[in-house]
Amino acid sequence: MMPVVEPYPPAADRRWADVQWDLIAAIPETPAMNIALDEVLTKAVGRGERGPTLRIWSWASDAIILGRFQSVRNEVQIENAQAMGVEIVRRISGGGAMLVQPDGAITYSIYVPPSFVHDLSFSESYAFLDSWVVSALRDLGIDAWYQPLNDITSSEGKIGGAAQARRFGAVLHHTTMAYDMNVDLLTNVLRIGQEKLSDKGLSSAAKRVAPLRQQSQMPRQAIVDTFVSRFVELTNATPNDVTLEERAEAEALAREKFTNDEWTYILP
Repeated sequence: MMPVVEPYPPAADRRWADVQWDLIAAIPETPAMNIALDEVLTKAVGRGERGPTLRIWSWASDAIILGRFQSVRNEVQIENAQAMGVEIVRRISGGGAMLVQPDGAITYSIYVPPSFVHDLSFSESYAFLDSWVVSALRDLGIDAWYQPLNDITSSEGKIGGAAQARRFGAVLHHTTMAYDMNVDLLTNVLRIGQEKLSDKGLSSAAKRVAPLRQQSQMPRQAIVDTFVSRFVELTNATPNDVTLEERAEAEALAREKFTNDEWTYILP
């Protein structure tokens, strides 16, 4: 077992209960809509219209999610993805490419004002904002810890990774964990272990992944429920919804930006 050493100042843990949190439950959304909601809710927190918020994602379809600074052709076997109906979308945060499927991924976003992490280094903020879920994984009997800069890992292998965007006057932190893996689909649509075609953009490092289904034998929803319970216990978060105005703004962004090739192929 890896020694558990928290890679951030332990005193920061008190902050979770010092603010009022909103909890947005999972509703299946298209890939573009999920990405658009991230931008909209980050802006809402930055404008002071919404307090610190945790949103649990649900995916309506398969997708490849690219980091903001990645080349599409460097990461994706584009023709295969199109033939298999796997949508390609680009998020507003950095980090690596990932394949998500509705039953195979667990994703959440945290939206906070900069003051919540103001005295933490960039690396410390990653570990701090994912600390509650690492604790929940340990409660499930999984030998989990945080691997700087942005990986949740275990003695069996990598579980998930996080990315951040600091803009619009707020901090967006989102994390995706592997619950299950379709290895055949993964190797057909991503360039895992293949020679990269371009030196433009950041590439994704292939790492040994150990999905949560393999490590826990628990249903996906049971794991999500455990995560949510741990967060509510820590923060006393109250259920909330995306407002009608936020949804309308996100729908416009999904249509005009996140399904637009000009954005998706900004690094071709």
